[in-house]
Formats: sequence, C-alpha cells, structure tokens
Amino acid sequence: MSEKTYDFVVIGGGILGTFHAYHAARLGLSVLLLEKDYRPVQATVRNFGQVVPSGMAGKWFDYGLRSLHFYKEMQASFDLSARANGSVYIASDEDEARLLHEVKASFDARGYASEQLTKGETLRRYPSVRPEYAREALFFPDEISVEPHLLINRIHAYLRERYPNLTQRFGTAAVGCEPAGAGAQVTLAGGERISAGKVLVCGGGEFGLLFPEVFRTSGIIVSKLQMMRIAAPAGLSLPGNILTGLTIRRYESFETCPSYPSLQTPEHLRELKDQGIHILFKQATDGSIILGDSHSYAGIGEVENLGFQSDAYINELMFREAERIVGFPVRNLIECWSGYYPQHADGIFEYDVDSHIHIRTAIGGKGMTASGGYAEEVVRGWFGGESLGFRV
Repeated sequence: MSEKTYDFVVIGGGILGTFHAYHAARLGLSVLLLEKDYRPVQATVRNFGQVVPSGMAGKWFDYGLRSLHFYKEMQASFDLSARANGSVYIASDEDEARLLHEVKASFDARGYASEQLTKGETLRRYPSVRPEYAREALFFPDEISVEPHLLINRIHAYLRERYPNLTQRFGTAAVGCEPAGAGAQVTLAGGERISAGKVLVCGGGEFGLLFPEVFRTSGIIVSKLQMMRIAAPAGLSLPGNILTGLTIRRYESFETCPSYPSLQTPEHLRELKDQGIHILFKQATDGSIILGDSHSYAGIGEVENLGFQSDAYINELMFREAERIVGFPVRNLIECWSGYYPQHADGIFEYDVDSHIHIRTAIGGKGMTASGGYAEEVVRGWFGGESLGFRV
C-alpha cells in the first residue's frame, strides 16, 4: 500500500489538536488531522463553553487572550456559535469582593478591560441574582461564550472551507507511530501508513495506546466534572458567563492576589469546596442553562474508579448553592453528564519522543480558553515564522 506524505500529522481532533492543525495550515503546510471518533466526544464538547482569560494567570492568560482573537476572527466570517457577551464574577462576601478589587488592579496594569459593578449595578444587569447574595461584581466585556456541542464541528467546517492544504479524517484511529528516516510514520487501523515530517499526539486515548510507558509515567491526573442542563423560565435572560463566589475562590487568577493566602473558607462553603464545587451558569442559545460544576480526581491506573455515573448527592449540593444565588427555579433538569479532563501539574503534558514525534495533552479545563494561543506558539516554534506577539 503506497504511503501518503504530509508535513504535519495531528492525532486528536479536539480543540487542542484542531488549533495546532489550524496554525500549521495557516503557514501553508500540508496537514492531516486524525480523529478516532466520527466527531469529538470528550472534554472538548463536555464543558461550559466559557472562554475566560480572566480566570487565568501568567502565560495562560496570554494564551487565552490570543485565543479570543482567533475565535472572534473566525466568527466574523463563519458562525462558530461564539457570542461576545462578556463574563461576570459575582462576589457574595467581603473576602470575595476584596479579591475582585485586587484582580482588577492586576488586569488594569496589563490593560485588560474590566468594569467594577456595585451591588445595585449588579442587580440591575442580572436581576435573576438574589439581592442577599450579590455584594458586588467584576465584568469582563471582551470575553465570549460558545456552544460546546457545536463549536468544534463548526471549526472543522470552517477549516474545510478555508484550507485545502488541511485534510481531515474522522473515524480513523492511529494504532502506531514511530520514527522513520527524517520524519515519522503513522499506522492507521486497517494497516494504512502515513508519512510525516512531524507528528503531534493530542489525544489522551491515542497517547495511552501509542506510547503506553510514557503514558503510565506521565503524572497525568483526570478530573471528573458533573454538569447539568436545566430548563429556564420563559423570558429569562442570563447573558454571558456567570461566575460566582466559589469560582473567585478557585480560579488561578485570584490565587495570585495579595489577600488570597489568608482567605478562609466559611463553614457554609466547606462541603462544597471539599467536593470541588463552584457554581457557574451559562445560558445556551436555545434558552436552557448549563449549571455546574464539581471536581473529583484520579491518577493514571485509577481513572475507572471515577465511574461513568452522575452522583445525585453532588447534584443536590449544586442545586442548593444555585438556589442561594439566583431566584429562578433551578431543578427543572433536562439532562446531566460528566466530563473527564486530563490535566497535569505543569499546566499541560509536553513530551518529545524524538525531534519528529511530540506529545502535547492534558491541558485540563484551560483547553477551550487557551488552546488557540498555546498552539500558535508551539507551531511557530517548530515550523518557523515569527510569533505575532499579541499581548495586552
């Protein structure tokens, strides 16, 4: 069987792999994007669809900021489902409000736009929030929300329309990847072989099958998140990404604030924190609302212990806290699901098998926000060309 040859083969068609393929195609390379399923079904579609650089710190904030640019650039000519409706963090007590002021000062110093909202302003913009919950809020106008079950498929459609040098093959599993001369060879299920100047493995499942020993010793942790979709009352408008006090207590941008080390957990939040719960809301284009989420963790070799089911008690804890935050009914459940996000203590797992075969995976919950900017830096480092250097 004759071999096809590409400059760059990406194994894994989720958001991280797709953005690497996108940036390589923009450079004019011949690119093959492989996905073992007929469409992505893992973390890329099992999330809130919130693109929130405001929750990130350091280089991940920069990557998130750059990703915003790419989403908006694509959305301008092709409907990805991206909506530029901003993000708001709502503080419920004095400690959370202090963190909002501190993180705003940090972002102000970088020129990243935000708006401090008083209690009254918060309630006027978000009348569904309970007055007894809202103390004040911080709004980021440049951030976006997307529909996760639509976004990745629409990006793939956008790439098919714009980049004939990028080939997409779905329902196509890679079962082998090894060095070959001045490049690499990928073997597909069924025996077909693909030659590549460079191969990137971006899928956790493929990674474990292709390089099992590297996988076993990778230090990757899998986080299981429970999320729900609820029916909203007729006429309810809940614009943008709604992040609450537990989120302020959790996201890494707030961990860099001066008062964060002295932050105490109130007794009424202790069990929620122990379950890794922070409450987010995002209204979908069909009017329903995504509510969640929780976090439980397992290392390689123990992931099966996380189970596939949703824990009813964890859902109940989220319902109770949501009822404390908003005044509309939150128990009109449409569906619930679990997302499984591989993550790594370094922010992402990076491993080079050799100079032609690379593994980049386990970006965790940062994937939707930061993959575009991260992938741009990686691809330009490998294939040349100056970084566009987009920074605030």
